[in-house]
Amino acid sequence: MPMRLIAGWCALAAVLGPIAPAQAEPEKVAVFDFQFAKGAPTPPTDDDKARLTKTADEFRSLLEKTGRYTVVPTDAVKDDVAKIADLRACGGCAETFGQKVGAEAVFVGAVQKVSNLILNINVYYKPLKDGAPEKAYSVDLRGNTDESFDRGIKYLVKNQILER
Repeated sequence: MPMRLIAGWCALAAVLGPIAPAQAEPEKVAVFDFQFAKGAPTPPTDDDKARLTKTADEFRSLLEKTGRYTVVPTDAVKDDVAKIADLRACGGCAETFGQKVGAEAVFVGAVQKVSNLILNINVYYKPLKDGAPEKAYSVDLRGNTDESFDRGIKYLVKNQILER
């Protein structure tokens, strides 16, 4: 009897195949529009501002494509966010905005422009759980061009954020 039971279970396992582990739900994240860090030697140009918007949009798209994140719309707080000159130095307002839109974590991006040759993209990730630490990611750019920003944000996602 036990041998037939074992044989039956083996046959059932062969028919069903391996049982895949349950997939975790993608984390709901708010990604706010990227900002320029304070202290740039010159104010951002219209081209700089357009590049910043494009980079934030690309970042959102790259996160969604990973399957690890669902980017929640931030339209409900967009006007409030626009009033804040520095989401990194507002006493936790980014986290408050994230909670308002139903996010589980927030991403804040800031571009530091040292010159037209030297820039870096900094992205900060903060889970909205009590006491969860913030994580920072950064990539240096050489050249203030669409291509350098595009390559930089892709590198940051692939080689830093997805490696955590």
